[in-house]
Amino acid sequence: MSADEPLWASLPVPALVIDAVDRIARLNPAAEGFLLGSARTLVGAPVWSRLMVDAPLEAAFTRARESGAPLFVNDVDVGTGARPPVLCSLQVAPLAGAPGRMLMLIAPREMAGRVGQNSTVKSAARSAIGMAEMLAHEIKNPLAGITGAAQLLSMTLTAEDRELTDLIVSESRRIVALLERVEQFGNVGAPVLHAVNLHDVLDRARRSAMLGFAGGMRFVEDYDPSLPPALGDGDQLVQVVLNLLKNAAEAARGGNGTIRLRTHYDAALRVRRGGDARALPLHLEVIDDGPGLPPEIASDVFEPFVSGRENGTGLGLALAAKIVSDHGGWISVDSVPGRTVFRISLQRADAQDKEG
Repeated sequence: MSADEPLWASLPVPALVIDAVDRIARLNPAAEGFLLGSARTLVGAPVWSRLMVDAPLEAAFTRARESGAPLFVNDVDVGTGARPPVLCSLQVAPLAGAPGRMLMLIAPREMAGRVGQNSTVKSAARSAIGMAEMLAHEIKNPLAGITGAAQLLSMTLTAEDRELTDLIVSESRRIVALLERVEQFGNVGAPVLHAVNLHDVLDRARRSAMLGFAGGMRFVEDYDPSLPPALGDGDQLVQVVLNLLKNAAEAARGGNGTIRLRTHYDAALRVRRGGDARALPLHLEVIDDGPGLPPEIASDVFEPFVSGRENGTGLGLALAAKIVSDHGGWISVDSVPGRTVFRISLQRADAQDKEG
């Protein structure tokens, strides 16, 4: 028995080692249970014949292997052919000391609900959002009264005492801003889908960002000039890109980093939803050269209230993920120090005609 065998066998989530040609090289008992098979029958089998992932994971998996970077995919349906799909989060990373081999951890949501503190935080976050949406209006009204009263009171106070009323005003406004972001998260309507030029979306978001939070950043455009129109809601997609740009700008050291905007076409990527395979060949990427995502939150960055910044609300990326999901698209992140890539994959505008 190898030294790591007890640890490997004790992992509570399914874990697989995948070799350089995408075959299952090793799996733990939890993975045997998830795949409904024994190690004797599964070792050596092509992993993508045993795992059916509702996301264009194969190409991203190959990129992660080639770059030596970890890959995190949240909230995707994973099936095995022998069981119906279940909602999971996937974590993939190169295996140290074994070139070409990758370690894949599969965290089913029903298991995540029972294991680990993060699941409790996520459940609490969802409950907090629902409660905040319901109470935001009632909370904002008395806050407005408190702010007004503090401003009136400050007119009769000394400069030293006005510091306290100024603190009341600033903190009240900060709470109102947070509530408004929570309301925004819950009140985004269904997208109105039509043909959208993704380069126009990126340019609108870039110009807006450069006038505000990304004024010190350098932008590099790497556009595919032959990219066809996407099926989407232009205004909502601008909002998504703005959230990604804001995240990139805030991650930059000193606010003077570089953001690369890239588009490309890849007809091979497909997802399966509701029993139908859907092509997502249009891809836009927001790439920054910041320090990368903190490892402790990298797999949860699209969850509400998960943030790597001390005063972050953790709603920007959650809102972006919600909007992309409403478009029938896919959002993912690859992050290592010096290079973080947020990637959005969308349908062609003529997809419905082609599929029809």
